[in-house]
Amino acid sequence: MHLQLPLVATLQVDVVLVLVTIVALWTRLSQLSYPNAVVFDEVYYGQFVSLYMKQVFFIDDSGPPLGHMILSLGAYLGGFNGNYAWNQIGAEYPNNVSVWSLRCLPAVCGALCVPLVYLLTLELRFCHLSALGTALLVLLENSLIVQSRFMLLESVLIFFVLLAFFSYLRFHNRPNSTRICWLLLSGASCSAAVGVKYTGVFSYLLLLTIASVHTWNVIGDRKVSHFSVCVQCVCRVVCLLVLPVLLYVFWFYVHLSLLNRSGPHDQLMSPAFQAGLQGGLSRITQGQPLEVAYGSQVTLRSSASQPIPCWLHSHKANYPVRYENGRGSSHQQQVTCYPFKDINNWWIVKDPGRQELVVSGPPQPVRHGDVIQLVHGMTSRFLNSHDVAAPMSPHAQEVSGYIDFNISMAPQNLWQVDISNRRAESDSWKTILSQIRLVHVNTSAILQLSGMSLPDWGFRQLEVVAEKHFKASGDSLKWTVEEHRYGISQEQKDREAELHSPTDIPVDRNISFWIKFVELQWKMLTVKQEYSEHKYSSTPLEWITMDTNIAYWLHTSSNAQIHLIGNPVSWCLANLGLLAYQLLAVVYLVRRRRGFKDLPDDFNHASPSSSLPKFTQYVTCHTRDNKTLDLFYANTKEAYHSLPLPSLGRANHNLVHRQPVYKPLVQRQPAVIRTVKKWSEEAEEALSTQP
Repeated sequence: MHLQLPLVATLQVDVVLVLVTIVALWTRLSQLSYPNAVVFDEVYYGQFVSLYMKQVFFIDDSGPPLGHMILSLGAYLGGFNGNYAWNQIGAEYPNNVSVWSLRCLPAVCGALCVPLVYLLTLELRFCHLSALGTALLVLLENSLIVQSRFMLLESVLIFFVLLAFFSYLRFHNRPNSTRICWLLLSGASCSAAVGVKYTGVFSYLLLLTIASVHTWNVIGDRKVSHFSVCVQCVCRVVCLLVLPVLLYVFWFYVHLSLLNRSGPHDQLMSPAFQAGLQGGLSRITQGQPLEVAYGSQVTLRSSASQPIPCWLHSHKANYPVRYENGRGSSHQQQVTCYPFKDINNWWIVKDPGRQELVVSGPPQPVRHGDVIQLVHGMTSRFLNSHDVAAPMSPHAQEVSGYIDFNISMAPQNLWQVDISNRRAESDSWKTILSQIRLVHVNTSAILQLSGMSLPDWGFRQLEVVAEKHFKASGDSLKWTVEEHRYGISQEQKDREAELHSPTDIPVDRNISFWIKFVELQWKMLTVKQEYSEHKYSSTPLEWITMDTNIAYWLHTSSNAQIHLIGNPVSWCLANLGLLAYQLLAVVYLVRRRRGFKDLPDDFNHASPSSSLPKFTQYVTCHTRDNKTLDLFYANTKEAYHSLPLPSLGRANHNLVHRQPVYKPLVQRQPAVIRTVKKWSEEAEEALSTQP
């Protein structure tokens, strides 16, 4: 092998692609710091960015954490420390906040959408002029420019969706050794799109549908070997199903690793989750005993997150003798669920066979199936239930702090501990980790949160009832010990003072990442925070017709404004184009039904068995990439053999050479010998000289 000099390298540059990319960057990044004020939903996303900077835990029920992490990355690169109160739209940013860095990454993603649309159109086998047209539509779209220039997530979501489809089409259209890299990029982009907003799921499902159709065609291609079909199917499953799921979980792993401090949304999570955060509940529960014993002083938190998390509570107030609807009550002490930390949330676990309210030495742990009594720490009333209708839920039993009024109403204050997440029948009741049900021994009813609020006489606290086992369901009947100490004081006054001093017995309550991931994912999907109507809100129909716009920002003094509205020219043309297409489709279908064929039938989709019963298709090689798209039929069997040739010029179809495989008729006839008489030279000369 000889090296030939000089060495020549050829670089092909799509000038149109470079130009639209430069213009897109200019329209999205120029004067990005204007206005130097909070614009629209920056007031919403900015709060999460500040929490990331301070590593404070939060829950956003609108979507997964990747989008917030991308915004926070830009803030971090700009030196933002999170010390800014995102109070209202229009508030000025202080000088120490880099507005450009806050908005940089969404702007870059919005700018890259333009060249991605250009390349995506080319991958769809349209010409360069069509690709330029689609790129210009995105480049000049007002709404996309506005969304890209601020700290919002729409441009980031659109970027990952376009990248996913472009990568998959590049994989599908390029049968070479690097195509697996495009498939990996497509799967990663799908995961990122879902990780930014849950609306990315719809694009992901669309891509999976397209990939499924292509995979089904590969399975049906008999020219591909069985081994190659298996390899291609496995690659598609790994890249488009397994990889996106793993990356989606990875976003949450990074999210939980960064946010390790207690925050405003702690109360939405379980005590076990909260105990893993620095500060908050972990500070309160540090050094608590692990196993609940007879004589333990505990607070019981309801596992239900609706309407709000709360703790089993009682106070020195009785149920009214009669309710407003005329029903009577036991007039005993109220037992409620209170959504705040309070001294009246403390209860003492008592052994029914002992009078002492202190922990014995050594402590005797409470186990699954044990029968206990619960004594209210501040009033010494026993947790009681009986066959009296609850105040707000008359189908359930009333729960009260028992008071003996000498009216022949005997106490019914025995409760059986049922540990729902136990690993064995002999499991002990553990602080934070165990979820229990308290089953009333006398009636088999289960202590639970009804979800109703009591009237003014109950201080608007939440109602606690005892529901029959076959009616009770869900997390509202599960309780968790959140705060716990071993009781050492028998006298009431000493015990009240003791409730303010925790014990100090070190214990590790760390839970695994998977438990945290499942709980956080469930909370994000089920917990909906209360939102007031946005003063700049509008309906989706108004976006399409552009009857109104969305006001993003208004300067208080100069009256300068930023509005979100589509490009009137492109939107009107798009609406008219869709309407015209639907009308033409209806007219075409009606005419075709009447026998008028305005459009010819597609020969490539003709059935040889019915349309060409006596013809043979001779093109057996690939004519474009790995597909046979060009067909040649003849009425002679075994007449030709097809050979692929390079494409002509810039055509994307290969040339096909049809070589006959039969002998011509002249070659197949037997040889015939004939005698031919020829004049001699002398005779020819004599004939030529005669006059």
